[in-house]
Amino acid sequence: MKKKLSLLEQLQYTTARIEGENKDGHTITGTGFFFKLLDNSSTGEFFPVMITNRHVVESIVKGRFYITLANTEGDPDDASRYGFEITNFNDAWTYHPNSNIDLCAIPIAPYLNYVVSLGKTPFYRTFENEYLPTQEQLEELDAIEDIIMIGYPNGIWDNVNNQPIIRRGITATHPNKNYMGRKEFMADIAAFPGSSGSPILICNSGSYSDKRGNTYFGQSRLLLLGVLRAGPQHITTGEIAVVPASTSNKPISIHGIPNNLGIVIKAEMIMDFERVFEEQLKELRK
Repeated sequence: MKKKLSLLEQLQYTTARIEGENKDGHTITGTGFFFKLLDNSSTGEFFPVMITNRHVVESIVKGRFYITLANTEGDPDDASRYGFEITNFNDAWTYHPNSNIDLCAIPIAPYLNYVVSLGKTPFYRTFENEYLPTQEQLEELDAIEDIIMIGYPNGIWDNVNNQPIIRRGITATHPNKNYMGRKEFMADIAAFPGSSGSPILICNSGSYSDKRGNTYFGQSRLLLLGVLRAGPQHITTGEIAVVPASTSNKPISIHGIPNNLGIVIKAEMIMDFERVFEEQLKELRK
């Protein structure tokens, strides 16, 4: 009998652990999440991709990511997963058209189709445009909102059940404002190597309240606010520096103390990939 997963349970299948080796053989980890681009409701067609930060993948020579498999009932078989090994890993990704935006995407349909050709069924959940906050929804948000982050801090995961780590925090700057003039906001959440690329969400199951005190009972709310890209650190010299949240996991000497803050790229920047992939598809059809 097919199980009905709760909203929070489904979120556990929206991400993938990214790992790989750079040219020096050092291990790098990060987080990717699944997203529907070019979603055509009339035909049911869409273009599935995985999103992460550019800095996560650009130094990986050989990399991989994992996806959970489904059982015969269509439910997730948490003990079964498939790992995709990709050589020339960084070349497989499409970088954001604005080089100042630390995002990239990879089409995943070929990988999913390959799993199906092996007689297996991938189990995953995707975010889509409807989960991106509209301007009206952003204006309804308060300066401090509860948020969650799903990912693989320091590469940590439940490798038996192929499950990510979920962390909770709050918005540290108003998500409706552009922090330091960029399409970003600050989150009060512990960000570590491996957290880069993690989706940052508002997830209210069953009810939620807006900033005016209105409570909506019997309604859930899921908003993809953005993508974690970096965390400020307090350097021993007293200088404040922003460093990418994903770095090599090899032993290093400590020169900075994390401030338990994260810089989040606003989710609206993901939609810039639609134009990029639409152009690529047009070229392929010629």
